[in-house]
Amino acid sequence: MSEFSEWFHNILEEAEIIDTRYPIKGMHVWQPQGFKIRKYALSLLKEILDEDHEEVLFPMLIPEDELAKEAIHVKGFEEEVYWVTHGGLTPLNKKLALRPTSETAMYPMFALWVRSHTDLPMKFYQVVNTFRYETKHTRPLIRVREITTFKEAHTIHADSEGASQQVERAIEIYSSFFDQLGIPYVVTKRPEWDKFPGADYTMAFDTLLPDGKTLQIGTVHNLGQTFARTFDITYETAEGEHEYVYQTCYGLSDRVIASIIGIHGDSSGLNLPPAVAPYQIVIVPVLFKKTAQEVLDFCNQLKDKIKKAGLRVHLDDRDIRAGKKYYGWEMRGVPLRLEIGPRDIENKKMVVVRRDTLEKEIIDYNEETLINDLNNILGNITQNLKTKAWENFQDNIRPAETLEEAKNIITDEQGIVSFLWCGDESCGKEIEEYVNVDILGVKEEATEGKCIKCGKDARNVALLAKTY
Repeated sequence: MSEFSEWFHNILEEAEIIDTRYPIKGMHVWQPQGFKIRKYALSLLKEILDEDHEEVLFPMLIPEDELAKEAIHVKGFEEEVYWVTHGGLTPLNKKLALRPTSETAMYPMFALWVRSHTDLPMKFYQVVNTFRYETKHTRPLIRVREITTFKEAHTIHADSEGASQQVERAIEIYSSFFDQLGIPYVVTKRPEWDKFPGADYTMAFDTLLPDGKTLQIGTVHNLGQTFARTFDITYETAEGEHEYVYQTCYGLSDRVIASIIGIHGDSSGLNLPPAVAPYQIVIVPVLFKKTAQEVLDFCNQLKDKIKKAGLRVHLDDRDIRAGKKYYGWEMRGVPLRLEIGPRDIENKKMVVVRRDTLEKEIIDYNEETLINDLNNILGNITQNLKTKAWENFQDNIRPAETLEEAKNIITDEQGIVSFLWCGDESCGKEIEEYVNVDILGVKEEATEGKCIKCGKDARNVALLAKTY
């Protein structure tokens, strides 16, 4: 899908996901359809997080002196911060930053909250807007100046082992979340020069969009004691000593919605996983003058029955041609369409059209098993979308044994290249420069073989790709 960029912009508009005409570059308005997809995606995520995290909400403004405390962190964001300098007409004696991310907003409070080893671990998350003065080319949902769906979790532990285990747990949480959405991903350890400012190390999730570029869709950071020392977050041990805590943080953004749209969509439009579809089922009555009322009555009863079972259903009784309705609902990605005319009612049948395959089938209308039948089809759609997406993803990861080969794959095939690397930073940067794309990170340790660049023993299997 080389015209992916155009397709993506068109579908955001046609399916009324967001409106990009807001008069500030890189900021957009969520429309009802898009907001519902966002809402259902977030509720899946919150359900997992709520098992062992507490949801909180911190202010958006961060005092300049708090932001400036963590030098490495600030260095990472200094070109991206929006500043508030006035309250009304009065110049502020202390500039306030609109949060680019919340470490420096939350951690002064954590220093007040953490007292004893018995308080730990603490695990918090919030879903907020963050602001970054993005200087690269902005793209709706992918590279924006106001990230409207920023889920960040922050955890506090008594020892480094607790923090390392939490990193593993965060990877499990995100894997489970992406699996429910059918989004394929690879998890890598980011190279030293590309980790989160202030972190000991960063783990990241990347997926692949149809134009062959990877999109980072989630990050997990082990912060060690970096911020604890800066913000003086200590706890009292069982022996009465004071020790610095260990911390982790992990985040997701609007890019999750971009992936759902980009990865599952096709030439007919959106193709939504049932879990996040605003409507999971749409009923389209096939009307003829004589039997119109009878069909409408039947469809209304059917809608009530489906709704009562907890499925999101819509009855499209607009007075327009059926074909126009079909096209519209396919474009909006509704997973399942039921077409019902007088003959179907008479024969106790239903025409079912699946959005994932666009295939029609006629099934029996059985009062007793109806909901079960529909749920089975929706489950099957979820599985099919996931399988298809993963197969396509795996097909686009290709090994390269020489730099030349890596460069050719990126130029001709795109996707992700896996290669052997010694792990040395200068060597890594030379690889990036030669192939002219980024090293995503290290996927696993290498058991044998030589570095693609310098010929030394390889320490890692690493990945590189064109990135957003």
